[in-house]
Amino acid sequence: MEKPKLIYTTFIRSTPKKTWEAITNPKFTRQYWAGMVNVSDWNPGSQWEHLNPDKEVWVMGEVLECDPPKRLVLSWADPDDLKDKSVVTFEIEKLKGSVCLTVTHDKLKAGSKMLRGVSWGWPRGLSSMKSFLETGKGLNIFARN
Repeated sequence: MEKPKLIYTTFIRSTPKKTWEAITNPKFTRQYWAGMVNVSDWNPGSQWEHLNPDKEVWVMGEVLECDPPKRLVLSWADPDDLKDKSVVTFEIEKLKGSVCLTVTHDKLKAGSKMLRGVSWGWPRGLSSMKSFLETGKGLNIFARN
């Protein structure tokens, strides 16, 4: 059975360098991802972690590929269920006056908690990142009616 794949594409009034920094630099990530940060040295083979403001690991994995500011590939797992591992690829394409950011989350388990979580999380996180890069202010990604 083929594993689910989610693909999100957004166009952002930004540069590849600023978009890369928004993904990899904790100083920027916390401003659009509800205080959460991505931490790593971003070298292939290195560990990376997505930490909440209390420094608890929400997601973790390994840096599989890193080609700044164009492509970043990460393994992705919940620290409480390391067997449920998937892969996330960020691709940044330079356009005139903007970038095209494509995020592909692949090798997800059908019906898994991870699939449900990222299906909700990616649209919110990427929308907030776009707002942050274009206006200097992210969205409240946990807002509900």
